[in-house]
Formats: sequence, structure tokens, C-alpha cells
Amino acid sequence: MSSTVKKLEVTYNPINKSNTFTCGDTVCGQVTLEVAKDCQIESLSIKFKGKAEVLWTERHGQTTVVYHSKDKYFSFKHYFTGGKTPQGDEQTLLPNQNLNTYSNVVAPGSHVYPFTFQIPHQDLPSSFKGSVGKVVYLLEATLSRSMRINKKDSTKINFVSKVDWNNVPGLMMPQHESKDKKMKFFNSGTVAMDVNIEKSGFLQGEGLKVVALIQNNSSREIKPKYCVYRKHSFFARGKRRLDTKDLFKEVGDPIPPSSNENVTRVITIPHDVEPSILNCSILKVEYRLRVYLDVKYASDPEIKFPIVFLPAYQGSAAAAPPAAAGFEFEPFGNPNPPVWGAGAPQAPPPGAAQQSDPPPPPYGSYGLYPPLTDFGSKF
Repeated sequence: MSSTVKKLEVTYNPINKSNTFTCGDTVCGQVTLEVAKDCQIESLSIKFKGKAEVLWTERHGQTTVVYHSKDKYFSFKHYFTGGKTPQGDEQTLLPNQNLNTYSNVVAPGSHVYPFTFQIPHQDLPSSFKGSVGKVVYLLEATLSRSMRINKKDSTKINFVSKVDWNNVPGLMMPQHESKDKKMKFFNSGTVAMDVNIEKSGFLQGEGLKVVALIQNNSSREIKPKYCVYRKHSFFARGKRRLDTKDLFKEVGDPIPPSSNENVTRVITIPHDVEPSILNCSILKVEYRLRVYLDVKYASDPEIKFPIVFLPAYQGSAAAAPPAAAGFEFEPFGNPNPPVWGAGAPQAPPPGAAQQSDPPPPPYGSYGLYPPLTDFGSKF
């Protein structure tokens, strides 16, 4: 027996070459419904929602513990026909091109239902997918018919936070650290390094300049090495899940014994590196630059700098929405961002979105320059 509904599909129109959206952008698209014969429907709707979610399990003896948390940023729903009492979503009944209500009886053939949403001017995290967590911005079409299972189709949009990084305290500030080490066992003497980076925030594809004064007063040559690594942190039920990965490494020229050298290294940040996420209460994407000296037969002295990667399309003169200042590193404890409607920008409603879980525990000050010992020598 052939199906009455041949196709239900939701699509959207790209607004730029990179097919990315940001705060305040308008998402225009269409729901395409194709039916083989006259079809009566209860409702046809399109939902636009943004959310973050983490989920993982752990074994404790014979027990499996599930860790789950979710942040809901917004949820807007447009009905082309039908509609029910709102249950947490902002709902609108859309008219057709003649400003009339769509019929709930659909004739045979293909029918296109256009829609428009505006991404709210909120401090929203960029789209992200990690090992046990994600940030998703989703368009979902739903067709409801009497005595039938609902038919759905969905598609994701790629959202990137808009940040005027010249106006965010700390991103343009230089960083400086020094380290020395006394050699033992098979080595003698001391080694020391004094390292500077010109700022803390960098665009995709930009050069990260590292300037170091290295003193090698030991009996062996040493090599300066550089590593940029990524940290994914996920939070649920008072626990933290951490994933780290080295992204790229570079090695400098050897420095002979009993010598001092000023060393400059420019590390090119890949164009496709994912942006930092520091404005989500249940997950974070962070980066560190590790500068260390490769010393034979001894532990390597190292210095770590927290750094921030921003989307390349955001030039220094990029305008930011009023809420963008929230991108500054803040404590985990602000889980209730304002939520408001689609279409024309509206004032936020009374009350804020609720979380199903308490905010995660702090594991440091979460200022721009957290103490390097917060994460232990392993990280």
C-alpha cells in the first residue's frame, strides 16, 4: 500500500559563503510537503530551537551511573495549520501569501510553506559536537494526522558566536611567565626561560607569536618546543568529564650548552580550528599553549598559557550585540540566559529558562588567566 505522504522536507537558505549564522541573523527556509492524494492534516509546524546537552555513563562496581545535563536557549514554533496550547515554546500561526490561513486539506502534488526566524540577540555558544556533548541549533518540521504517527524532518544550522574581541577585557592583553630548573643526575647546571606572548585572543588562521629568552647554563644542549592543545570539559550532576588532545607541535633549533638566546617563534593557527566556547554552563572548549625545554635525562620545564580562538570572519572592527560581553571568562553559575521570541526582536519574558541540573562545581576562578596549577601537571 503506497503512502499518502511522499515527502516532508525542511531546508533553509544560506546567507553567506561559509553558510554560518550568528546572533540577530534571519533564518529563511521552507517546508516542502508532497502528497499523492487529498490529505487532511491536523497540524503542520516548524520549530527552531537552540540547546546544549551532555551525556555519558560510568561504571561503579555493578552499577552504571548516567550523567546528563541540558541547557535550553530558545524554542520558537510556527504553525502553518492547526496548533495547540503552547507548552514552553513561543508559537505563531503563519498565513499564506494571500495572508489567509493555510487549508488543513492538502491537494495532490508538492506544496511549499515558507518560514522565517530571527536568531535572538543572546550570548549563545557556537555550534559544537564533542565526545559526550553538543551545542545544536535545529530546524524541525512536524506533520500531524489523525490516527497516524507524526512525520518529522530536521536540519541543523551552523551557528558561530559574534564577539567584538577588542571590547572584551583580557583578550588583547599580553602574557608573561618564567621558569628555571636545576639539573641533577646526568646533567649539571641550570636552564631557564622567560616567555612572552603578545595577546591572548587569536583568529583562525592568525599567527601566534612567542618570544622567549632561554638561558642554557647546563652541560647539554636543549631544544625549545611548542604545543597547542585543546580541552573539552563536560559537566553534569556535580561531575566533570575532561578530554584533551594535542593539536599541533613545533620544535625550535637546539641551544648549545653555556649560552643564552632570544628565540622568536610564530605558530600558525589552522583556519579550521574550532572556536573557543566559554559561555556555556555545561561544556567548555578551551586551549592552552605549552612552551617547554627538551632536556635529556631530566623532566622538561614547561610554561602554559591560556589562549582563546575566535572565528576568522570576525575582524577587529566587528560589531557585537549588547550581550556579547558575556563571552568574557565567567564562573559557572550563570545557567539562566535570557530567552525571547522569533521574528522581530522582542523583550525577554518574565522569568528565565530553567535547568534540569544544578550548575557544575567550580574548578578554578575561571578568570582569563586561571592558575596554571588548577588542572594539575598532567594537563
